[in-house]
Amino acid sequence: MIDAKLIEVESQYEAIGAELARPETASDPAAIRRLGKELSQLEPVVGAWRELQTARKELAGARELRDSGDEEMRDLAADEVRKLEAREAELTDRLRVLLLPRDPADDRNVILEVRAGAGGEEAKLFAAELLRMYLRYAERHRMRAEVLSSGETGIGGVSEAIVEISAEGAYSRLKFEAGVHRVQRIPVTESSGRIHTSTATVAVMPEAEEVDIQIDDKDLRVDVYRSTGHGGQSVNTTDSAVRITHLPSGIVVAIQDEKSQIKNKAKAMSVLRSRLLERERAKAQAEESALRRSMVGSGERSEKIRTYNFAQDRVTDHRIGLDLHNLPGILDGDLDRLIDALSNTYEAERLTALAEGSSG
Repeated sequence: MIDAKLIEVESQYEAIGAELARPETASDPAAIRRLGKELSQLEPVVGAWRELQTARKELAGARELRDSGDEEMRDLAADEVRKLEAREAELTDRLRVLLLPRDPADDRNVILEVRAGAGGEEAKLFAAELLRMYLRYAERHRMRAEVLSSGETGIGGVSEAIVEISAEGAYSRLKFEAGVHRVQRIPVTESSGRIHTSTATVAVMPEAEEVDIQIDDKDLRVDVYRSTGHGGQSVNTTDSAVRITHLPSGIVVAIQDEKSQIKNKAKAMSVLRSRLLERERAKAQAEESALRRSMVGSGERSEKIRTYNFAQDRVTDHRIGLDLHNLPGILDGDLDRLIDALSNTYEAERLTALAEGSSG
């Protein structure tokens, strides 16, 4: 069954390649972008499928040698058969993962929100560290990151911040960061040396486009006011800050970082669309019980996902029971080991759920 699907994907890949080579397509930049994207999505599948075909041919030849010829040749061939059988199994498993239905949001940009939770000023300092961690992660991977809104405190903390992270595949990498992050350490404001526990909440949403979410103007209340800095002082003399309330859902978005009211409103609408899209996605996912029960978790804001323990220089991801050291490096944006482990576990669970669904 998997072979038939792979043959179909390879045919599709070759048809797109032929379409791209046509002179008519070469003069259509939009078509080139669309077809190029489709081709790049199919490329890993076709590459692995061709590797599998090669491995199978080599395996057939090695088995033939193993079953004939002199004793020395049979021993060598038997060793080669074992290696090629392992290679065939590895490629087959990889292709099963590659053929899983993709989340259509995986290629989207991300709206990421960090909010201080329990723990007062220490929670705000921790939220600021998480914000910096994601900005450094984006920088390491050459993703474009723009802070849309940031409620900074006087001692370097952040009450809440909204960041847009732009890159193909940004959501596929960062979606596992959603949930409650917990820190255990001695706060700089603590004189007795006691370890405190504080939290911050991270929300990760695929960036919505206007075509995804239709918003009626009559459902919006738009307030404008002067931007404020630390202590409430006015930072400019015009009403450039914008607060948008979506009346049906009660969602409120306030943006004041730009000096232009028009730019602030555009950013606020982008965040509002993404929050509304995420509500729709969460509702749909709630119906997929197998995935909602997964170890990797649902990404709900109330779910504790990770603990950063400074005394033990350890980060623990509770969803997969993974402990990593080098806490300073992780807070400097070195998240790949965490994200790779979460992504691999998620794909394995999807395969299991698919197999269970097929057998049922």
